[in-house]
Amino acid sequence: MKIGIIGGTGDIGEGIALRVSDRHEIILGSRDPAKAVETAEKIIDILKERGITGNCRGTTNEDAVKEAELVVISLPFQHVASTLAGINPEYFENKIVISPVNPMERKDGCFMYCPPDEGSAALAIKKMLPESARLVTAFNNIAARKWAKLDVILDYTVAVTSDDAEAKKKVMEFVSEISKLQPVDAGKLDVACIVESLTPLTINIAQNSKLKDLSIYMK
Repeated sequence: MKIGIIGGTGDIGEGIALRVSDRHEIILGSRDPAKAVETAEKIIDILKERGITGNCRGTTNEDAVKEAELVVISLPFQHVASTLAGINPEYFENKIVISPVNPMERKDGCFMYCPPDEGSAALAIKKMLPESARLVTAFNNIAARKWAKLDVILDYTVAVTSDDAEAKKKVMEFVSEISKLQPVDAGKLDVACIVESLTPLTINIAQNSKLKDLSIYMK
């Protein structure tokens, strides 16, 4: 499957590419295509050192979406609207789009969930995409820095939400391919606000309890 990652040079985008480019074609997008190319080459080299053949290349955000079958938005929430505005909306038509985006801000030493007027990043992003785009939330609560640590087993629970049952099922299957991640059906996009809000909570717990890179595991 061709997976296009918008903002693919960040921790999450690069980490997903490292984890799945041995079985999928990964297209890293960036505002700076040269940086995307450099990141893709770095990923291939890291995997090669482990005896793994990676299929990863870099380009612009728009070309990554155009060529992809599945799209991941790997951006801070404050950059989503301006970035999506620079991409031809036709390229999102009928495609599954994954949002791991969490709107949050740091205030007085703590991270706070700061949803937009729509109620969540997911619902705001849905309004930015064409009606036929199939938005799914996933990966919201995985500590970003753990993605790239290939020796770390990702044995966490991934809450998945969507208004499109078929798209949700496909994303859950994709999630289950990665390390030991456990996808769970969290409901429709209206529930995304709850899932997104767990990320600043886990960061605050980690910070106040002197823990590191917490993620969520349900048993």
